[in-house]
Amino acid sequence: LVIRYKHIRMTNKKMSTLAEQPCYTLINIPSDAEPPTEMGLKSDLEKGDTKTKIEALKKTIQMILNGEKMPSLLMTIIRFVMPVRDHTIKKMLLIFWEIVPKYNPDGKMLHEFILVCDAYRKDLQHPNEFIRGSTLRFLCKLKEAELLEPLMPAIRQCLEHRHSYVRRNAVLAIYTIYRNFDFLIPDAPELIAKFLEGEQDMSCKRNAFMMLIHADQDRALNYLSSCIDQVNSFGDILQLVIVELIYKVCHANPSERARFIRCIYNLLNSSSPAVKYEAAGTLVTLSSAPTAVKAAASCYIELIVKESDNNVKLIVLDRLIALREVPAHEKVLQELVMDILRVLSAPDLEVRKKTLGLALDLVTSRNIEEMVLVLKKEVVKTNNVEHEDTGKYRQILVRTLHQCSIKFPDIAITIIPVLIEFLCDQNELAALDVLVFVREAIQRFESLRPVINSKLLEVFPSVKALKIHRAALWILGEYCTNSEDIQSVMTLIRQSLGEIPIVDDEIKKAAGEVDEDEMQSTGSVQKLVTADGTYATQSAFSTTTVSKKEERPPMRQYLMDGEFFAGAALATTLTKLALRFIECTENVKRQNSFVAEAMLIMASIIHFGKSGLPTKPMTDDDVDRIATCLRVLAERSSLMNEIFNDGCRESLSLMLASKVEEEKELQKVSERKAVKVQADDPIAFNQLINKSELGATENMFELTLSQALGMSSKKDADPIGASKLNKVTQLTGFSDPVYAEAYVNVNQFDIVLDVLIVNQTSDTLQNLTLELATLGDLKLVEKPSPLMLAPHDFCNIKANVKVASTENGIIFGNIVYDVSGAASDRNCVVLNDIHIDIMDYIVPASCNDGEFRQMWAEFEWENKVAVNTNISDLQIFLQHVIKCTNMKCLTPDKALSGECGFMAANLYAKSIFGEDVLANLSIEKPVHLPPTAPVQGHIRIRAKSQGMALSMGDKINLSQKSGAKMTAVAK
Repeated sequence: LVIRYKHIRMTNKKMSTLAEQPCYTLINIPSDAEPPTEMGLKSDLEKGDTKTKIEALKKTIQMILNGEKMPSLLMTIIRFVMPVRDHTIKKMLLIFWEIVPKYNPDGKMLHEFILVCDAYRKDLQHPNEFIRGSTLRFLCKLKEAELLEPLMPAIRQCLEHRHSYVRRNAVLAIYTIYRNFDFLIPDAPELIAKFLEGEQDMSCKRNAFMMLIHADQDRALNYLSSCIDQVNSFGDILQLVIVELIYKVCHANPSERARFIRCIYNLLNSSSPAVKYEAAGTLVTLSSAPTAVKAAASCYIELIVKESDNNVKLIVLDRLIALREVPAHEKVLQELVMDILRVLSAPDLEVRKKTLGLALDLVTSRNIEEMVLVLKKEVVKTNNVEHEDTGKYRQILVRTLHQCSIKFPDIAITIIPVLIEFLCDQNELAALDVLVFVREAIQRFESLRPVINSKLLEVFPSVKALKIHRAALWILGEYCTNSEDIQSVMTLIRQSLGEIPIVDDEIKKAAGEVDEDEMQSTGSVQKLVTADGTYATQSAFSTTTVSKKEERPPMRQYLMDGEFFAGAALATTLTKLALRFIECTENVKRQNSFVAEAMLIMASIIHFGKSGLPTKPMTDDDVDRIATCLRVLAERSSLMNEIFNDGCRESLSLMLASKVEEEKELQKVSERKAVKVQADDPIAFNQLINKSELGATENMFELTLSQALGMSSKKDADPIGASKLNKVTQLTGFSDPVYAEAYVNVNQFDIVLDVLIVNQTSDTLQNLTLELATLGDLKLVEKPSPLMLAPHDFCNIKANVKVASTENGIIFGNIVYDVSGAASDRNCVVLNDIHIDIMDYIVPASCNDGEFRQMWAEFEWENKVAVNTNISDLQIFLQHVIKCTNMKCLTPDKALSGECGFMAANLYAKSIFGEDVLANLSIEKPVHLPPTAPVQGHIRIRAKSQGMALSMGDKINLSQKSGAKMTAVAK
């Protein structure tokens, strides 16, 4: 670590000298191109036509960028290429003058550049504005004061040119020259301030104002004060710079806020979305007054509604959500709930989901009724709209209304009739959520039970889905208490089953269908008796059966399709209804009649399940369930009565109570975010403070720039950067002639390799090249350039790798070099592989059980990993897997607590690329094994892509046994 730290310090010194050198324009060069000879290039530049000269000049530039000097070509280009008037050659010459070596070995300027300087001067006085502007842009990159000094009068004259392209580039040239060599133009701020007063073009004004901000901020403020009332009429590029200036000034000197905050208010009404966005963000950071927060939030809402790009909508929504997290701002935002709901007009599902979540967090008793009305209208809008996201949107609307009614019970009476209409929908997602809500509402709010029961009875015949029928039957069976409702439910059940007994009715129908068709054809239906004495039918007309399939009642059709679990649920409902009917009816004859009818239906379902008529036979579980219900009605014991009538409802109330407790716990955790300053906390001095500790007072513009550049804002816990040293990968051995190690910095979609290369020999290594290749979904962005390394010297090479998806990647390669004076071939040192860990891209995520099951069914790639560990405790192994995979356990702690020798848990995570990965952990500790025996079982991983499933499986396999210490500690 000490050696590496010394290298880091020496590298920093070396990098500081490199930073003083000019940064050249980067040009992509094809690696398979044949390198041209110097003599051939000289001939083309001297004697070729314009096209040939262009190609030769391109090759010359490429050769110089590759490290070739080629001093003999400089005079050739001055004599034969520079006088050519072609605009393409003029552009390419600017690149050539930028990169060509300008000093001789003694450090003195080459004499030829006197001629070049004269050419610059002529181009600055050229009648074509494009050539003038391009030359001025080039001068911004020139770092030689001797070349710039004779050009200063011509540059000044360009400020008065008729064309704005020349003037704005002249301002930039003056700015860069003043920044690098202020002695060449000491009156630059005064000159530009004068220019700014008379300038009309917005791009020129923007460049001039930006220069004054950095060169002479007082002059910039004076100019802004003089035209502060006209800011709204300025162009958006100038307005953005004004916002930046005001932010910096007010950030550095808070007393200036009163002077400029009105200007920020005015810029909220700018015609440019970018200006409005920046002005709103600046306003919130400069002032926490309710009027400022309200103005900024309203501006954000307008931007979301009017902007068409979904990414923009999501970014601005995140800013609104961040505003809500400040307790002082939350009350202001609560007044804007109805404005926030305007965002629901956006078609994107993610935008709607975030909007509804934000509105639900902000809604109060004052505006809940208005919000419910808006949500009802949204529900109506989704009717008869065929779109891939419509079903999911309806589901989100249902959940939001559900949360509203739980939060504000008074409005449940208006929500329930709207939501129950969803039960008739083909989309099961929304309908199931409605039933979950109805079940909770009918249990919690006793006064709403008659309304819910009557509404359910009304829509029951229109229900089309099996799961909805089954759940609706359970609710009706549990909460219908008077004889009229019970009779109504029985009527609905008979209607949904058709004629009883079912077997006889089906056989009659089959025979009747053939009778109707006898006039057209002479088919026959034959009754058969199977080996177990049940009936079966065979028909020569399969088309007839298919045509009549749609005419069967819904419950009969489910049974015909082999869905006998619906029959078992129906039997439970009938048992509850019959037992309750006995309690509320004194007439014994009516009691017996109702019970007999219920028992007939159950017996008929069992007979039908065993008859062979359905597509799938009835399972033994369903037979046992229905038979148990028959026995309960036959015996009518008080114990069974209590279980059926009271036990189910108690279980439901316990489940709902535990759910409420969990929500309260989550709310308490979220409320703990408030930061409290203790009396004995150390005082932070601004001069000594780390940038990442500045918090809300940190410069927003510098922060966003550092984030865009991928610079980490996290504070290193170790003063010598031990966290960085932990990520160093050794690439070669200590005895190799060239030692190499790499620091791997993963930054979202990029991987930056900072490779330290040390020459351990006494020879000068020439053309030392780091050759890298990738395996997996990785792509090398640029090829590192060849270097020359002195004896026992070192250098740092950076290589960028792009990442496209979450897969295990490998970077491999070698270092090749020549030894000066050696006649042998190139030397090669093979590097160790660098394995990219997918955990840098995986973040924990959460979803409900329904979404998990849906994704589990949809994802086509599965990877089954056998548990092979030395951990002997089920809980410790689960925590170890969660820690190694960055996944979140969706199974609640209550379901995992206790000791039973077996554990099943669902895990879920997302990648930064938006990919989902699911895992199901099924592990056990057999009783007959000793306590120290390891855990056994499997982990099944599912993902949409094969790479994700395999990579996660590899990660689990590699880390299964690393929990030995954890086991020891636990014991």
